[in-house]
Amino acid sequence: MLFHVRMDVRLPLELSAETRAEIIAREKAYSQELQRTGKWPHLWRIAGEYANYSILDVESNDELHQLLSGLPLFPYLDIEVTAPATHPSKI
Repeated sequence: MLFHVRMDVRLPLELSAETRAEIIAREKAYSQELQRTGKWPHLWRIAGEYANYSILDVESNDELHQLLSGLPLFPYLDIEVTAPATHPSKI
């Protein structure tokens, strides 16, 4: 199942630079592993924003929730999930 996901990062200003860097490093490692396994086949930065558009390819809604909630940045993310459907004009 494919899902279109928008993630907006909202890191608190009071986070120390060290804590911020550690969370971001863990986030990068986690997301890159999901990309390597094919669960996160597309990832695009949104120009001018601390946000991304992603396509996730998972087996179920529960797996999607598990992957998203496992993101180290999860507590600081505003997430919008869209479940696409096949377009009737698609060949």
